[in-house]
Amino acid sequence: MPADLNDYFNKKNSNSNSDDKRPNFNFKKPNVPNLSGGLGKFSGIIYALIAIIVILVVAKPFVVINSGEVGIKSTAGKFDPNPLQPGFHFFLPFIQEVRTVDTKVRQINYTSTEGRNEANLRGSGIETKDTISVLDSRGLPVSMDITVQYRLNPQNAPQTIAAWGFSWENKIIDPVVRNVVRNVTGKYTAEELPERRNDIAAAIDMGIRSDIDKQPNQPVELASVQLREIILPPKVKEQIERVQIAKQEAERTKYEVERANQEALKKAALAKGTAEAVKIEAQGRADAVKIEADAQAYSNSQIARSLTNNLLELKQIETQKGFNEALKTNQDAKIFLTPGGAVPNIWVDTKDKQKQISAQN
Repeated sequence: MPADLNDYFNKKNSNSNSDDKRPNFNFKKPNVPNLSGGLGKFSGIIYALIAIIVILVVAKPFVVINSGEVGIKSTAGKFDPNPLQPGFHFFLPFIQEVRTVDTKVRQINYTSTEGRNEANLRGSGIETKDTISVLDSRGLPVSMDITVQYRLNPQNAPQTIAAWGFSWENKIIDPVVRNVVRNVTGKYTAEELPERRNDIAAAIDMGIRSDIDKQPNQPVELASVQLREIILPPKVKEQIERVQIAKQEAERTKYEVERANQEALKKAALAKGTAEAVKIEAQGRADAVKIEADAQAYSNSQIARSLTNNLLELKQIETQKGFNEALKTNQDAKIFLTPGGAVPNIWVDTKDKQKQISAQN
């Protein structure tokens, strides 16, 4: 306590003790260290640092933008046309504001209520919406399950947010997809949709891309459009199934008839081949006989041409000589001579009874 204050209490206590005979309380000055002298020249800097730390904690004048994101900075409510790329950025608190937007590929699944097996996952970039209900060319209700993958164009993100707001997906993607699907599907009957599935999927993809590309500043980059399922009314589905069964039966009958025709043609071809083989074999044998006959005739003609009168007489003499030699050993033999000597003489041994009888007959 200050010295003058202690003196005051001491005097007062002494006066009171003399008058009231009360005990005397002597207050002593506590030993309090004097810090003001040591920190006097640094106190301003310390207070300034404390103030800066408080401002940084409360105002947070910086932002960290991750990969797959861009930052949109606004100054007094006006968006900066140049997006902030991933990294560390400072801004002026209370005057400027930075908001990050996702530029990774996102996905919307348009699916029927029966097909929903999980809720939307916040931050996953996957959103589930009701299936797209459309009318075919006759006014019958049809549902289309479609998946659309897209991403925000990072270069034009500030212009897109300024024009459409942060709920730009529901204003750009969803209306375009539903409108294109209705326009394309309305050109076909419900029965034609399954048969023309590929054509319809290509037309939907082309239509969505065309409509999104027409938007100013190209706000969205479309990755893919997939037609997952066409949900038909139960009666139409049953009718299509009956038609498919009838077609399959007709195809099966046609296949069996074609198979029977092929078997008949195969058998006919085999029979024809066998007949041709027999014919060829017979013709071969006939040709062989003819060739042999021609050869024999040619041989005979050559032999006949080689036979002269002198040769025949010589042969006759040689034959006669053979008979003469035979008569020397068998005098009972009978000899038949042919006139002119054209045919060899025939002799018969009459000692042989069987030959004799044969000769007599």
